[in-house]
Amino acid sequence: MTVSVDRKHAHSRKKKKDIDRFTKGKSRFKPGRLDKATIARNLQLQEQKKEFLYSFIALLMKLGLLAIFAGSFVRLGMASHRRITRQLEISSVLNKESKKLDELNSRFDRLFTIGGETRLINDQEHLIAPNSVRVIWR
Repeated sequence: MTVSVDRKHAHSRKKKKDIDRFTKGKSRFKPGRLDKATIARNLQLQEQKKEFLYSFIALLMKLGLLAIFAGSFVRLGMASHRRITRQLEISSVLNKESKKLDELNSRFDRLFTIGGETRLINDQEHLIAPNSVRVIWR
């Protein structure tokens, strides 16, 4: 008896597989017999898929804009850093040149004071090569 029961179950499983294979990809209901709940569910699923697609596209656009903004900020930061570095270099050179100008102005002003001529000659001695003749025009 157990053998015949197993055969019955095997036969019923075989029928079920054949039915599943035959109806695979098809709905249980015929196209004309869909109820309103099934139609509403299908429409809602389609709407959710569209909404997900649109949200995904919007997310990609936002990420693209974020990448563009980040790149722009990096380039702006690099350009700003270069400008600040140049500004610092120029200001330090300007300070050095201003100090030189102040020193030269004070030396020039000292020429027109009492004893300025002798100071000029004394200052110039180290610039004249040895064994050369100095000519001073008056």
